[in-house]
Amino acid sequence: MTEHPGEQLRAIGLAKTFALHNQGGMRLPVLSGTDLAVSSGECVVLNGPSGVGKSTLLRALYGNYLVERGHILVRHDGGVVDMADAPPRIVLDVRRRTMGFVSQFLRVIPRVATLDLVTEPLRRLSIDAAAAKERAEALLDRLSIPRRLWSLPPATFSGGEQQRVNIARGLVGERPILLLDEPTAALDAGNTAAVVDLVIEARRRGTAIVGIFHDRAVREAVATRIIELEPPRIAA
Repeated sequence: MTEHPGEQLRAIGLAKTFALHNQGGMRLPVLSGTDLAVSSGECVVLNGPSGVGKSTLLRALYGNYLVERGHILVRHDGGVVDMADAPPRIVLDVRRRTMGFVSQFLRVIPRVATLDLVTEPLRRLSIDAAAAKERAEALLDRLSIPRRLWSLPPATFSGGEQQRVNIARGLVGERPILLLDEPTAALDAGNTAAVVDLVIEARRRGTAIVGIFHDRAVREAVATRIIELEPPRIAA
């Protein structure tokens, strides 16, 4: 990555298959030689039909899925980490300090208040408690989470409210790389517009973003590049 000083993330030749045990162990190739490069200030949107491997690629980049072949190079802590074979402690450090992820689902610990949940990524970075609280509150306000809910755990919130908490938690750390898996899927028009504004602001700050957005208007508003993924070929 040294020849591309602004590059934050590069995937080279990624291959990933899943075994369909209810289909006699048939192997389904989802990624086959996939390449990707993302620099600071870019928002690269993955596009294509359902089942093409968009979410699989994001999870591979984040280290949730192991790939059979290829490299996932991330600029981290003054060097480069290959997420494809990095030890777990390094993967966790990349997630803590360099790469954020917003999925479609919020996984929460029961009885943890919403404000604490959003503040937690900043506290793990040793950011002052008052400053972390101020940043978290500002995001929750922008995402229209009522203040009366901030002291409550989000497990009982509506789907849209949970997703907005999830977005706030993912964006609050302002990490150099951000992965977004349909962050606006459960949102109404007003809250979708707020998320679009936040993504554009992150991009302008220099964040390298890879995202999936099924809403065409959202996709066109945030993308600097759109990559069309090809459907997988099923091996006999």
